Amino acid sequence: MRMTSMLPRRPAPIRRGSGGRLALGLAALPAAAALGWLACSTFLIPNRMRLPPALPGDQRDMDSVAGRLSYYTAGPAVTTAPVAEASLPPLLLIHSVNAAASAYEVRPLYEAARAKRTVYALDLPGFGFSERSRREYTPRLMTDAIHAMVEEIRRVHGEGPIDAIALSLGAEFLARAAVEAPDTFRSIALVSPTGLDSRGPYDGPPGSTRGKSALYGAFSFPVWGRAVFDLLNTRPSARYFLEKAWGSKNIDEGLRDYDYVTAHQPGAEHAPFYFVSGFLFSRDITRVYRQLRLPVLVIRGIRGDFTDYGQLDMMAARPNWTVRVFPTGAFPHFEVPDEVDRAYDSFVAGSMPVRFADPVD
Repeated sequence: MRMTSMLPRRPAPIRRGSGGRLALGLAALPAAAALGWLACSTFLIPNRMRLPPALPGDQRDMDSVAGRLSYYTAGPAVTTAPVAEASLPPLLLIHSVNAAASAYEVRPLYEAARAKRTVYALDLPGFGFSERSRREYTPRLMTDAIHAMVEEIRRVHGEGPIDAIALSLGAEFLARAAVEAPDTFRSIALVSPTGLDSRGPYDGPPGSTRGKSALYGAFSFPVWGRAVFDLLNTRPSARYFLEKAWGSKNIDEGLRDYDYVTAHQPGAEHAPFYFVSGFLFSRDITRVYRQLRLPVLVIRGIRGDFTDYGQLDMMAARPNWTVRVFPTGAFPHFEVPDEVDRAYDSFVAGSMPVRFADPVD
């Protein structure tokens, strides 16, 4: 008769079965996907696509303190020699800043204005055909680019003040330029302007930004920086972000297509990394808006992710500010171009020549 031991048996060794292998495999998926996308970005995604002009008319380049700048111009008075001031002064258009910005964003405004006056549209530094070198992109750089563009316009058309319209974050740069050189602007219009949200007021030190160095370092790290940027600028991503701006799926397909192409150029990631890290948002922009003394028109929509205008009522109470609201997203000039054009023409006709010495705070 076999006697069994009363000692406890040693536990059998754990064998890695199919469940363990599956867990390890799942844990490795994110790393494998990241490496796969890095390889795809490096070897398969084209980053030298042919970039067509964003706008009709003449496309020109110039050297400036903000680097090489590219701009478009069209209209009844386009010339390279000084001319007498027309009944309407030249109009300057400034696009927004995002991962795939360009002068295409102001196309409806450009096309409406070109039949009435000379119109200019600037590619801001880091975008479109302007210089996209690896350097610091700041509100100062963008504002200096606007000053340079204004000086070029005045060289051609004489010393009279001009009108200007800016979109989204471009509104902050235009407002700063108008405060710094008030005699060069007759009026400004701000379409879906930033810096008026309920998180403000933004009364930080002059020239300060909301930038986060750690965030910039994470985005721009050389090993994966371009791959991260390419991930933000796939065709589905371009549609996703525009739908958030529009607040609907009825986006402008031409803008979506141009966004993809302009984001696939050498150096396209440099300026957007400063944008997503906050370095292009001014911490003193509320003070800048308060300092505006010329007529200001704000055009905004009510749909999408960009509808927080918690400080706008405070600004709208000032005698030199006019606000027009449309049942659109953040690109009302694409959705209801005729209505926006009429609103702008009415503003220009009704507010000139007005300059307020001391608007009420």
